Amino acid sequence: MLSTLLLLARLAPILPAALTYIGRENQLNVPIPRIAADVTVDGNLNEPVWQQAALLTGFSEFSPHDGIAAADSTQVLVWYSPTAMYFGIRAYEPHGAVHATLADRDKIASDDNVQILLGTFHDHRQAYVFGVNPLGVQMDGTIVEQGQVLTGGWTPTLSGRVAPDLSQDFVFSSKGRLTDYGYEIEIRIPLKSLKYQSADVQSWDLNIVREVQHSGAEDTWVPAKRANTSFLGQFGTIDGLNGLSRGLVLDVNPSVTEKVSGGPGPSGWGYDRGSPQLGGRVQWGITNTLTLNATANPDFAEVESDAGQFVIDPRQALFFPEKRPFFLEGLDAFNTPHNLIYTRRIVQPDAALKLTGKVAGTSIGLLSAADDRSLSPSGRDRAVYNIFRAQRDIGGQSRLGVAYTDRILGGNYNRVADVDGRVVFGEVYSTSFQAAGSFDKTGGVVRNAPLWEGIFARNGKRFGLRYVMTGISEDFRAGSGFISRPGIVHAGVDHHATWFGERGAKLETLTGDILLDDQWQYSHFMRRGDAQDKKFHLSGNAGLHGGWNVGVGFYLETFGFDRGLYSNYQILSPVGDTLPFVGRPRITNHDYVFTLVTPQWQMFSANVLYVGGQDENFFEWAQANIDLVQLGLSVRPSDRARIDGTLAYQDYWRRSDHTLVGRNVIPRVKLEYQLTRAIFMRLVGEYDLGETDDLRDETRTNYPLLIGGELASASRVRSLHGDYLFSYQPTPGTVLFLGYGSQADGLPDETQRFNWQPLRRTSDYFFVKYSYLLRM
Repeated sequence: MLSTLLLLARLAPILPAALTYIGRENQLNVPIPRIAADVTVDGNLNEPVWQQAALLTGFSEFSPHDGIAAADSTQVLVWYSPTAMYFGIRAYEPHGAVHATLADRDKIASDDNVQILLGTFHDHRQAYVFGVNPLGVQMDGTIVEQGQVLTGGWTPTLSGRVAPDLSQDFVFSSKGRLTDYGYEIEIRIPLKSLKYQSADVQSWDLNIVREVQHSGAEDTWVPAKRANTSFLGQFGTIDGLNGLSRGLVLDVNPSVTEKVSGGPGPSGWGYDRGSPQLGGRVQWGITNTLTLNATANPDFAEVESDAGQFVIDPRQALFFPEKRPFFLEGLDAFNTPHNLIYTRRIVQPDAALKLTGKVAGTSIGLLSAADDRSLSPSGRDRAVYNIFRAQRDIGGQSRLGVAYTDRILGGNYNRVADVDGRVVFGEVYSTSFQAAGSFDKTGGVVRNAPLWEGIFARNGKRFGLRYVMTGISEDFRAGSGFISRPGIVHAGVDHHATWFGERGAKLETLTGDILLDDQWQYSHFMRRGDAQDKKFHLSGNAGLHGGWNVGVGFYLETFGFDRGLYSNYQILSPVGDTLPFVGRPRITNHDYVFTLVTPQWQMFSANVLYVGGQDENFFEWAQANIDLVQLGLSVRPSDRARIDGTLAYQDYWRRSDHTLVGRNVIPRVKLEYQLTRAIFMRLVGEYDLGETDDLRDETRTNYPLLIGGELASASRVRSLHGDYLFSYQPTPGTVLFLGYGSQADGLPDETQRFNWQPLRRTSDYFFVKYSYLLRM
């Protein structure tokens, strides 16, 4: 501590007091200096220009406690030139070891890091995020606040602020180094990488977030309150920005990809080598606020395959995120409640065009794309998409949005029109609404149907609530979006309360949560008062000193028989006749939940979720004893290597005779080695196992079940998938990928049932991708 104080004393004369802005004293409006200079970004703040910078200091702790001074001192130096923003950071760490690894982009969540949040439109609704760890590794993305969502109290969540979307990558420079007092970082953000206002003189929203891993604390320059509905609405400002110049903003990003696929054939294993695919993207900054993107044959997303997921409820569709660079850029402009815009519906476009930005308080996004003809059933028609999204700022934090999507394939069409909004009042209260209609024509049949939702929420520090009512017609179709389950009406009431201990206490936070959740079939909602599915959840978690989190929960649930889900089920009687499968009217369950999250230690971190008790057996519509386990483990044996492993496991045991009715297992391991900041190698392996026993009418007759007229016999499906990747990415847009993937499947054998089956290689592939970013 003494050495830190002496170092601060040595630094004090260098930094003029008139340019020091202390966050805890609400000195939050900063006229940073404009200096026509440049620096070499090397992680050393020793150039004379840094002595003229504004100094931001006086950080506050935001999590786990807000409203108190940060335990670790942070200094941020800020200035700008006509073409770039510059940040210099000195992070003092007298209490514990600095966590720093050489990692791939956006992989610094387990490291100490500092995040610069820039709201260039000064609207308190959206911000760029530029994060850097002590070695200069970058993390970047955006934050767009559209309303806080409460989750069950046993689920550890980000500390009261919206998690950044890290899918977008921006070009900026950063270097960092470890020091005897902590670490030092130097950052340069070109204005070419930003969209901002067109005014001659303007103000930007600003906050700085520092994450300290050894203590689990999160500090902010602005003394933000966790109770406030908006985190971005509590930002400070950098004022008097003038003479900003992006110059010509034109990015040309040509690419070439080649994929060779292998598989068994009549003469043995063979490979199908297609022609190299030439494509690329062009991005043009029309104005400071609007960007136009165009692409032809956009690059594929197979750099890493989607992680396997369980089907917990067969009535719910699985969601997989977008990964393709063209669609990721400006993706936040297309956010809507209920995912009415889901760009993965555009499977393999030959060409696409996109316009995004913000004009006079209105954010807009326009996307047009034409899919490859070979993907249509006829092989002749091309699916054409036209998507529009606009959001208008109202008042301090409120907004009003509209969306329209149009998908045309031959004589069929799907169109969705939407209006949604959010009203914030009293700092901690908000209401949200959505009303949408789909207009669909498929095979000559026209269906028009509604979707609607209303939400009221209170985001208090010690007490919060969320009331929601949602209806989605069974005929609602979103051809350009993702609706997990149509045909339902959902009502939820969620209350939570939190107690805070003193700083340094073993128990820092204690949260309890009560959730009431009912769900009706949409067609029966007005005619039947009783909900089909009803849930009552009691849960809570404890935040312990040092970053531990322990959660427990008790769930009471009851599910009504879904005739639509089992419409193709029948019962096979001993004499060979078929009987209707009517199921029992209702299944009552109770589950016990346990979660544990460890601190982010320098070399290790882990998390576990366990759910056990009695739950619904959807295979046979019966009550079952279940186990659901999700494990996560991250090991960092050196500052260049990391091993991430996950295990997902679930099983269902019949309560009548304790036999196994079904089981799913998905272990996944990812090994990464970072040779330099730009070069890394990755190996991913995933094993998927799904198995079921002979199905029977468990609750009534014990006779075998038929599904679609076929006997529901025991089945076992398993596969092993591996991916290898060499990646060279010196800057976003300039990449070289060399990869190999292989798939092996278990051979079906009805006589083996739950026994081990041999794996046989069924497919593999090689791919290479090269793209180069030419920035003008």
